[in-house]
Amino acid sequence: MVPWCAQAQSVPVPVPHNVLQLQSSGSVEVVQDWLSLTLGVVREGSDAAQVQAQLRAVLEPAMNEARKQAKPGQVEVRSGSFSVFPRYGREGKINGWQGSAEVVLEGRDIPALTAAASRISGLNVTQLNFSLSREQRQQLEAEAQSRAIQSFKARAADLTRQFGFAGYSLREVNVSSSDGGYSPRPRLMAAEAKMASPMAAADLPVEAGRSTVTVTVSGSIQMN
Repeated sequence: MVPWCAQAQSVPVPVPHNVLQLQSSGSVEVVQDWLSLTLGVVREGSDAAQVQAQLRAVLEPAMNEARKQAKPGQVEVRSGSFSVFPRYGREGKINGWQGSAEVVLEGRDIPALTAAASRISGLNVTQLNFSLSREQRQQLEAEAQSRAIQSFKARAADLTRQFGFAGYSLREVNVSSSDGGYSPRPRLMAAEAKMASPMAAADLPVEAGRSTVTVTVSGSIQMN
């Protein structure tokens, strides 16, 4: 008697016929609505604790001033990186310490953001990024997804008809999204920030770029 498992393994898997693979996409392009400003400060000294104290002396009043300008969704405030690390001489020995600290302002109200940044003393703008807010991204993905699905269905129906079949059914489908067109401005390294004298917030040429949100629908259909 042949074991049941051997019988199960010997059953041939039917080869699918009249299956078509296809892909369609939908895109929406908009102006980026979310600005992120990073302000930084660099301090140096012979003692790590001294450098840390110097950074805190600048950072704490800066954060207090930034919080005064905060408005949910319009101007949001958070601390960025805070680091203190040794500097080494030619002989590989520590000859000093360097530290950096950041304050990040972000939101939709661009004039209010740049005005808030200009009121913060002791820090300079080291990075400026435009992107899409979460709400706008979700709205655009929904719109792009609707376009992609309609395009997929229309193409499936057209190809089914051209191949001489009466209709089709979905076998499998995958949906993915991407955000193109994001180009951040160059970031000034912390060690360079002190020497390069980054531009003040009031002098920044702030202009949003554009992003394209694309949703792709791919899968296979059974023509019948």
